[in-house]
This record gives sequence, structure tokens and C-alpha cells, in this order.
Amino acid sequence: MKLVLDAMGGDLAPMINIEGAILAAEAFSDVTIILAGPQQVIENALDTCSMKETYEKVKDRIEIMDAPEIITTEEHPVMALRKKKNSSFCLGFDAVRNKEADGFVSAGSTGALMAGAMFKLGRIKGIDRPALCAVIPVPGRPLLLADSGANVDCKPEWLVQFAMMGSIYMNRIMKVESPKVGLLNIGVEEAKGNEQAKTAYQLMKNATIFDFVGNIEARDALASTCDVLAADGFAGNVLIKNTEGTISLLLHLIKDGLMSSLGGKVAGLLAKNTFRGLKKQFDTSEIGGAPLLGVEGAVIKAHGNSDARAIFCAIRQAREMVNADVVTLIRSGVSELTETMAKKQEEEK
Repeated sequence: MKLVLDAMGGDLAPMINIEGAILAAEAFSDVTIILAGPQQVIENALDTCSMKETYEKVKDRIEIMDAPEIITTEEHPVMALRKKKNSSFCLGFDAVRNKEADGFVSAGSTGALMAGAMFKLGRIKGIDRPALCAVIPVPGRPLLLADSGANVDCKPEWLVQFAMMGSIYMNRIMKVESPKVGLLNIGVEEAKGNEQAKTAYQLMKNATIFDFVGNIEARDALASTCDVLAADGFAGNVLIKNTEGTISLLLHLIKDGLMSSLGGKVAGLLAKNTFRGLKKQFDTSEIGGAPLLGVEGAVIKAHGNSDARAIFCAIRQAREMVNADVVTLIRSGVSELTETMAKKQEEEK
């Protein structure tokens, strides 16, 4: 299996990406990592990285794809892809499309990754819009939010497709048996929400390919009430950023509160391991990244501030997507979903 890693993507590139690639090559003997970026820059980083000894052991499974042009997060994604044909995004996605690689991982521009995957790989037949799915580490087991920002305006039918793809991912990659699917809404009642939400509810209720549990309010999203939460990209992005901000603020307030008095400092010292465990439960680096579901290939968007461990986990995600043949499963899923919805429409006539 070959996976392309955008060596220049992210805040700490290229060194962190290269270290993550070395960790992945060491852990997975069946994977070859293709580092896409300016060849000289990558070679220099490989020569000076802190994992030189490990690299020597796995260098036969680490290749360099010379991609001299770099697309930054400040550039317009579509224009940059058109102008910079020799970027890691263009050459990397070309390799996946031409079956020279099996997947693509990047911590770089989300817009370029989305546009590149759409233009170069194309959508799975029957999928109207791909979904960028954030895996949120919540107590108990992760929650998959589909969509987390790729599609800010959605038709109800798209939400049903997001739910189907998310259910497949959670089952095959996160090993959740019969994932429960919810619809993000302002109330739990069937008649709640705008027209988009009410129509989506009816469509999801009639779908048989996943286990729909109804509307989920934002306050209950992290309470393990569902495994997949379908939402349009606007609401989904607001939810995930609010969640990140709230968790960060709470941890900060707890720390400040404990450090404000001698008793608090003693209590904090006694509960140190407890707080470490709590913080680890919300650590996104162990997740790796957000899968882009609905395109013809395994694509993972890692966080821009990923460390080497997070890059390793993103590569692991891509490997698991390829091994589980998620793309084929989604093809079958959308076919079944389309057939079910067509039958329901016939019955209602």
C-alpha cells in the first residue's frame, strides 16, 4: 500500500510531517509513505531529523515525490490548484487517481484538499456532495460529525448521504457495532427545525441502511446519545468550534481555580493523574484527522497544528480506510439508499 503525505502542509512542516511518516513506516510494514514536496527541502529535513536512526531502518519504504510548488492556506484553493500544477495536492491526487497511490493525507489547506479531491478524484457515483467528517473524542467513544464545514448550504438529501457515509465509517474504521445516527436540530421533536431539518428527518426515518435515533440537540451531542451526527457544514462547524472552545476554557478555569489558593494547589496535586486522564479523553491528536467521505479515494485532512503523533494517526486512518475498502462500501451504500428512497416515493404516490 502506498500513501501520499503532503510534506509541506501544516504549521510545523516539513519536519513534523516527516517524523510522523517515519513513525508510520516503522509501525506499518505494509505501507510505503510518499513524501510530496520540494525534493531538496525534504532531503535536507530527512538528513537533520531527530529520528535519523529509525529512518535508516525504514527508508526503503519512504519515497519522495518532487512537488516544487506549495499551496498555502492564504491562497484561493481553486485558483491555486489551476496555477500550481506541480504542487503536492495536484501531483498527490493525480497519483491516487492513476492508482499509483492508495490514499492522500494533508495537514495543509482544507480548501485545496477539498477542491483537489473533487476535481482530481471525483465524487463517488450517486453522492451529491462529499462530507468532511470530524471525529470528536468524547467520553465513552468518538462522535463523527458529518459535515463539519465543507458544505455550508445543504439539501435534505445530502444530509441523508452524510449519515449513511458516517455510519459506514464508524462501523468499519472505529469498530462501532450498529452506529446510532442522529440529526442535529434545535429540538428533539419530529416537527422541530427549519424545512431542511424536517424534510431530512422524514428521509432519514425511512432509510433502512442506518440506525436513525432522531433529532439531537447541540447540548446532547457529546453525551453519547449517537455515534454519527448529521448536520449541514455551517451548523456542524459552529458546533465543533464551540465545543473546542468550551473544553479549552473549562480546563483553563479549573487550572486557574486550583492555583488560586494553597488548598486548591494541594487538591490539584492529588488529582493530577485524574486531570491528565480527563485531558487525554479530549485529545484530538490520537484521532489523527478528518476523513473526506464521498470521493473516489482515501483522503484524510489532519489538523494544521498536528504534531508527529497526530500525523502518524492520520496516516493510520488512511491505511484503515484503504484496508476496509470504505470507498466500495459507500458505493454500495448509496445504491441501496437511492433504491430505498425511490421505493418510498412510489409508495407515497
